[in-house]
Amino acid sequence: MKVAEIEYLKKQSAQYLNILKTADKGYNAEINVLNYSELGCVITNMLKLCILALENENHKTPSIDVGLVLEQALQLFPTDEMELLDIVNEMLVKE
Repeated sequence: MKVAEIEYLKKQSAQYLNILKTADKGYNAEINVLNYSELGCVITNMLKLCILALENENHKTPSIDVGLVLEQALQLFPTDEMELLDIVNEMLVKE
């Protein structure tokens, strides 16, 4: 490859390859939601998709990688926020 081609690819990469962010183990991709309610809807719909896929396994439907969808739903689940809700709930119960 010529130097000009490499420079062109670097320029194009900087402009177009911006979804994945480098992380310790591989890459991270960001999902934009309006609020926690929308995040909950995304997670719920992903789980419903898995349920439907598993229920229709015997029928000829498009192949859905249920494990991958469940893994993504698990990564979206707001674990830290749930811990905060536990702390707030404990404070309210004590009062």
